[in-house]
Amino acid sequence: MKEGYLAQTINLLGDALTWVGLALLAFDLAGEGAGVILAGALTLRVTVFVLLSPVAGAIADRYDRKRIMIFTHLARLGIICLFPWVTEAWQIYGLVLGLNVFNAFFTPTYTATIPLVTKNDEYPQAGGSAAASRFALSSATYQLLGVLGPGLAGSLAAFVGIRNIFWGDALTFLIAAVLILTLPGKLLANSTPQPVRTPAQIGQDIATGTQCLFGDRLMRYALTMQLVVSLAGAGILVNTVGYVQGILHLGKIEYGWVMTAFGLGATLASLGLGNTKQQGKRILLTSFGAILMTIAILPVPMVNLQGLLILWAGAGIGQTLLGQCTHPNLDC
Repeated sequence: MKEGYLAQTINLLGDALTWVGLALLAFDLAGEGAGVILAGALTLRVTVFVLLSPVAGAIADRYDRKRIMIFTHLARLGIICLFPWVTEAWQIYGLVLGLNVFNAFFTPTYTATIPLVTKNDEYPQAGGSAAASRFALSSATYQLLGVLGPGLAGSLAAFVGIRNIFWGDALTFLIAAVLILTLPGKLLANSTPQPVRTPAQIGQDIATGTQCLFGDRLMRYALTMQLVVSLAGAGILVNTVGYVQGILHLGKIEYGWVMTAFGLGATLASLGLGNTKQQGKRILLTSFGAILMTIAILPVPMVNLQGLLILWAGAGIGQTLLGQCTHPNLDC
């Protein structure tokens, strides 16, 4: 259990190093055109997850999850080690594609592994719901590293150089793989053979799920708000490095500060909201979040570093408020 949590924490820190390093590398190669490279990389990432995550979930139900996680870590380690040698934008696209192919298999496998490595007596204060406590701890860690990760990565890049930051990233994957190796023997959800589903059954499942998603008014609202979150978050990820280093002519550390401000706003809002269950209140918060993100993003071309820090903290708050409709607990 502790080994899995440490592996996840180190993996999240590695993700921060990856994306901050990638943004700085893109700016090093293309200057203010870095946004185009990052937009392409982000599109590849999302596309790979959409296409491969369902397949990865099915594989995680049938094979040893421990081996899957170790293999995907070592594969990503090898890919990360190639980033310091990148000289062209197309090479970034290829490496990002490979990186997220293995990431798409790791993420659902890790999530599905949590109940298998957690014992109910580890969290008696949670009423014996160890898996729920484990998910809560994972979420809190994700939020914390969302604040600290970019700042640490930006500072490290300023100290060791843009390309050398990827060696630190590779080290996080190696350490995480070793920690996963110490988990219990085989991690199988069900040792009995799983029935092979026919294409017709898979198609029926997809049709039923699609009808469930788009046939309910509140669910359509939730999906629309999630689209807003994704577009706004992608815009911030893609354009921040170009604005900080290209327009404001600042350095890597300042870029880390700005991304930290965004993560800090998101974390503070998350801590303040807790678990909002009332549907009416949830919809009100998401609507306010959309307005707040709009107010935060529109005046960006007119502000300096201090103003950008404030605006990005507000955008982080808005993104968390919008996220209130991501899991609306609606039944179809």
